[in-house]
Amino acid sequence: MNITIHSTFLPHSDPDESVAFYRDTLGFEVRNDVGYAGMRWVTVGPPGQPETSIVLYPPFATPGITDDERHTIAEMMAKGTYAIIVLATPDLDGAFARMEASGAEVVQEPTEQPYGIRDCAIRDPAGNLIRISELR
Repeated sequence: MNITIHSTFLPHSDPDESVAFYRDTLGFEVRNDVGYAGMRWVTVGPPGQPETSIVLYPPFATPGITDDERHTIAEMMAKGTYAIIVLATPDLDGAFARMEASGAEVVQEPTEQPYGIRDCAIRDPAGNLIRISELR
């Protein structure tokens, strides 16, 4: 079996802030930007990896979502506990310095973890937790 990760979804609270963060801070390409009914879905991804994308989406556009669920999602996004993604780079210190200089919210500086990896954590403008592991 040959299965790959094609795309994953992360919620956004402001598409313009999210585009600026993923494009300017992380260096991702904007691959698609679609508006519908006053909402936007933006697809971004790392240069040189066209087969892997992140779709930044308006979480309240999910079909069948209730008002209580919308409220819970909004609370979790505000706390940064709704969505997480793990990225990787061979230059963790350089990537962290660039993100810190951009004003990204730092959750954890580069740290050697007891479970064998070195990583850091930041939040995107919507509060999504982004962990970045060092490739060794």
